[in-house]
Amino acid sequence: MPLISAHQNNRTLRERMRKWDVVKNRWVYLLLLPSLIFMIIFAYLPMIGIVIAFEDYDPILGFFKSHWIGLENFKFFFSSSNWMLVTLNTLYLNALFIITGTVGSLIIAIIMSEIKNKWFTRVTQTLMTLPNFVSWATIALFSVAFFSADGIINQAVTGAGGSRIPFYSSPDVWPAAFVLIRIWKGAGWGAIVYMAAILGIDKEIYEAARIDGASRFRCIFKITLPLIKNIIILMFIMSIGNIFKGDFGMIYPFIGDNALLYPTTDVIDTYVYRALRTFTNYGRTAAIGLYQSLMGFLLVIFANWLARRYSPESAVF
Repeated sequence: MPLISAHQNNRTLRERMRKWDVVKNRWVYLLLLPSLIFMIIFAYLPMIGIVIAFEDYDPILGFFKSHWIGLENFKFFFSSSNWMLVTLNTLYLNALFIITGTVGSLIIAIIMSEIKNKWFTRVTQTLMTLPNFVSWATIALFSVAFFSADGIINQAVTGAGGSRIPFYSSPDVWPAAFVLIRIWKGAGWGAIVYMAAILGIDKEIYEAARIDGASRFRCIFKITLPLIKNIIILMFIMSIGNIFKGDFGMIYPFIGDNALLYPTTDVIDTYVYRALRTFTNYGRTAAIGLYQSLMGFLLVIFANWLARRYSPESAVF
């Protein structure tokens, strides 16, 4: 009897294991394993470095032997007069980039989906994605031809009877300039996701709508946008995670150390870079980075909570 009971227990255990998702889809998880190992090594293990934010870090002593100072590094940042300015600039610029980038990518995706000439669509799509592969340093180098005192923009303005725009001493013009440059560089690339979502919509829905007399614009607002709403919300939530991350690679090549432009262009990342050059204090810069990451994480949680409340199928988790 005990042997029969043990056999039945083993059989029951095997049946339960077959129901587990990891066992049932073991080959899929095996394909996932290299990416999982990559994430653990390069994304999670480096998080040990968070401890630097609470230390007077000495590279010779290392993470665990440096002097523990608690929240002193955070006090240095929040007691400065610039922390509010760089935080608001970071939020403002990233909000502009997210909103205008999403709208620009949607417009491009919808226009491309409405064009029926496949050859023209392929060539145009390729040309629109090319700017994404141009580095910000290269774009900043060529921007001098547009923004300098004798640049193309000022020549057009003076030719129309206006006065020259001093771009490199006028901080108010740079948010709009960054938005336009960002749309030119990234909207075509971002449109790929929305184009794929639009292609997945059943064409019979459009045919039925046109039979009922719906115009192209009505089909866009009543069929296309509602059916890709979940993708739009998902991409928005993913973008929110980086809203506290100032795009150093974009802003610094244009602005550099031009203090005249700091009121509207100085973001957390450029501030940290200057602080690291000036003070060479790793603990203070790590504290600012932790502040960015924590606030971005909280915003993602909040955005996902809103999505789950008003559109549950759009939530990430």
